[in-house]
Amino acid sequence: MTRIVIIGGGPGGYEAALVAAQLGAQVTMVEQDGPGGACVLTDCVPSKTLIATSVRKQALLDAPSLGVAFSGGPDGDAGVAQVDLPLVNKRVKELAQAQSADIATRVEAEGVEIIKERGRLVDPQVVRAGDRTIRADVVLVATGATPRVLPGAEPDGERILNWRQLYDLEELPEHLIVVGSGVTGAEFAGAYRSLGAEVTLVSSRDRMMPNEDADGAEVLEEVYRRRGMNVMGRSRAASVKRTHDGVVVTLEDGRTAEGSHALMTVGMIPNTSGIGLEEAGVQLDRGGFVKVDKVSRTSAPGVYAAGDCTGVLMLASVAAMQGRIAVWHALGEAVQPLRLATVASNIFTDPEIAAVGVAQRAIEAGEIEANVVKLPLATNARAKMQGFNDGFVKLFCRPHTGIVLGGVVVAPRASELILAVSVAVAQRLTVDQLAHTFAVYPSLSGSVTEAARRLMQPGVNI
Repeated sequence: MTRIVIIGGGPGGYEAALVAAQLGAQVTMVEQDGPGGACVLTDCVPSKTLIATSVRKQALLDAPSLGVAFSGGPDGDAGVAQVDLPLVNKRVKELAQAQSADIATRVEAEGVEIIKERGRLVDPQVVRAGDRTIRADVVLVATGATPRVLPGAEPDGERILNWRQLYDLEELPEHLIVVGSGVTGAEFAGAYRSLGAEVTLVSSRDRMMPNEDADGAEVLEEVYRRRGMNVMGRSRAASVKRTHDGVVVTLEDGRTAEGSHALMTVGMIPNTSGIGLEEAGVQLDRGGFVKVDKVSRTSAPGVYAAGDCTGVLMLASVAAMQGRIAVWHALGEAVQPLRLATVASNIFTDPEIAAVGVAQRAIEAGEIEANVVKLPLATNARAKMQGFNDGFVKLFCRPHTGIVLGGVVVAPRASELILAVSVAVAQRLTVDQLAHTFAVYPSLSGSVTEAARRLMQPGVNI
């Protein structure tokens, strides 16, 4: 029986463990924090739970435009939705722990041994976990990553925070300054603004989320500004310091921004130091990420890696697929290399931004020839009924064959709507096939089939 040891219990680790156990391997998973890892306990699950609360709050704020008003507030004024942050954070933490427990139950039911220790690679076939030494035929490293610390802005857990420290706050920040306008910064900035905090978003680039679809980022920035957020572009933070009752963020051009709290969202660093990787022959890149090929192999024989520690698209879905691919390959199963062109991603803002396949910037740069159609969400009947005015559906296809190359959806629950486009990309469907697929009327997904119908016209580029 093949013995597999997995260092790390996040999506890359526990999904690999499940596949390995189902294929008859003897599996041990070493995870110091608990099944699910940081993704479930401190990162993805908690943040999306918080965001779900903020979306509900924003829906209440937007309800009057649909004819719903609140009454019965103090002194006869209209009632105001209040946020009980300790209760919100309690729910966030309990849900994360419950999800971790569910994962533990599932993997243990498949016969996987879980060791709650920090794992270390002694050599390519030996793992040290606490006081135990485990010999393995195959090792999978899935140790994840940690929030990057900006020198001069070290988190203190009280006023200067990383996103893993937010859930200990007892009161909603009066004025939250979010440093970093990538995906994480944009998500938390929008969530806390909808919850009622004053928010300033400090972006070092011309716009929010510079690596994402420009049209989607533009829509979101417009929504944020309309909701009262202060978005500071071209404003790189040099330092963040505590004051008597708050923080002051100093920018490189000498300007300052003052608030009650600062949230640092300036990237991630891999958890690869001090666990014996290089000593065992596992090559790391300049950033400390594990170098892997398309089937998750490292440079050390029998050692694979998956997830954020590899730096290959830091998404839970990618980590899980990397882990599964590693196990399938190690156990001699049929396997397809990781295809990044078919990866669907989502930004959990309000509205959400989902994308799959080629990016428009590649089309505009002449790297890929494609026809493009973009339909405003405001023209969709269901969107009108629900009062959704911001967003769009964008679809790309090859000019002559009509094969769907990708798309972007900016809408509420775009994470669900992108699936149709993702299937089309993965299965190389044409816009004709997508257009001839029934969509419910009225529905937001109807805009996907409508976009496909627009692209059926030869030479269209709207």
